[in-house]
Amino acid sequence: MLDLHYWPTPNGKKVTIQLEECGLEYRMVPCNIGRGDQFKDSFLEINPNNRMPVLVDHEPQDGGDPLSVFESGAIMLYIAEKTGKFLPEDIRGKYNVIQWLVWQMANQGPKTGECGHFRRLGSGQGDQSYAVQRFTDEVNRFYGVLNNQLYQRRYLCGDEYTIADMICYPWCVNWQGQGQDIEEFKYFKRWFEELSSRPGVKQGMAVGSDMQNDYSSASPSELEALKKLLYNQRARAAPEHGGLA
Repeated sequence: MLDLHYWPTPNGKKVTIQLEECGLEYRMVPCNIGRGDQFKDSFLEINPNNRMPVLVDHEPQDGGDPLSVFESGAIMLYIAEKTGKFLPEDIRGKYNVIQWLVWQMANQGPKTGECGHFRRLGSGQGDQSYAVQRFTDEVNRFYGVLNNQLYQRRYLCGDEYTIADMICYPWCVNWQGQGQDIEEFKYFKRWFEELSSRPGVKQGMAVGSDMQNDYSSASPSELEALKKLLYNQRARAAPEHGGLA
């Protein structure tokens, strides 16, 4: 059995899309990042970076103890190798897909996340115009990268649908909130619309659609405590004793 520690964000939905496309049985374990579940000691044991998603395989191929994998790109590689699906076996095809996974993890995901963050900030946080412009332009560049890659290819890595497509798709769904117009990118739009119609993509995107936080009844002190927990995080102190010095 596979446990997926999950909250319905683009990073989580990458993995649920793959699990649904592969037809795998899995148990979704809610990790409410709006309430700080990711900072619990029990979660730290499976992800030292305090971020979801995390996959725990209770039946790993080596027959050993449960194996946990964090970072969505690593999880997707693990599932692809476990199932033999959506990742080419030949070295050229395999590393073509891997480089797009790394591109997504290093570029599209982080910069698009920053774009959304600064575009959502209110005026009470000061002048954000430079940050909004910088990250909106960078996200625009990413759509151009995808558009040009899809100019003569059905999918990002050629004629075959792979985890490279799955990992990029969820970060494109909110293109309007990112200040973009996909009519400018016709090759990307064709790919986006095709993926949007796939049953596995629809099912993966729908996982946890009822999982939302309602802060309307929270007291000012509760909201302030959540704000301190969730934002402007700094280093977590290591234990004082028992480590290697």
